[in-house]
Amino acid sequence: METTLQKYLPERAVTPCFELIKTHRVHLKIVSHRVTRHGDYRRMPTGLHQITVNASLNKYRFLITLVHEIAHLVAFENYGRRIKPHGEEWKRTFQQLMVPFIRPEVFPSQLLPIIAHHFKNPKASSSTDARLSIALKAFDEEERKHSYVYELPMGSVFRLYNGRLFKKGKKKVKRYECVELASGRLYLFQPNAEVELVE
Repeated sequence: METTLQKYLPERAVTPCFELIKTHRVHLKIVSHRVTRHGDYRRMPTGLHQITVNASLNKYRFLITLVHEIAHLVAFENYGRRIKPHGEEWKRTFQQLMVPFIRPEVFPSQLLPIIAHHFKNPKASSSTDARLSIALKAFDEEERKHSYVYELPMGSVFRLYNGRLFKKGKKKVKRYECVELASGRLYLFQPNAEVELVE
């Protein structure tokens, strides 16, 4: 397991992550890319704790995702199964589990202040923190083929991964109002949503 983790995690995070996995008896599955999620946690009927993480993530996003999912397991064990999945108990647990990793031996210096800010009040997904998501994307190995919504000119048409077409509108606080061309319905998009510019 430790050898496998070396392929997916920053070098100095491998041993502490391996210890977390051992301590909490996690069955870790590294799976092919899923568009809708980076990872998930499930308690199996056998009592086994299964965590899946996308193999396509860069090593810093993989680390954050793995610890995020372990935090679900630990929060449920410490506070019971009736807590909200991303409620206060989970946030505190996630913060505590991440503290040993928020250091220059693990994360590059340009990421550290952004990560430290994110963990003052962690979100349900690192992707909903636009600043963190964009900073992490800089470490992806494959070249970016899509645009972020915030980069597109107002009024431009873009396509989602599922083929749906939208027209970019104005910014409302943090997100952009975009109209789906087929239905005329209004949707809100995170600034860091990756889309394909059509026109």
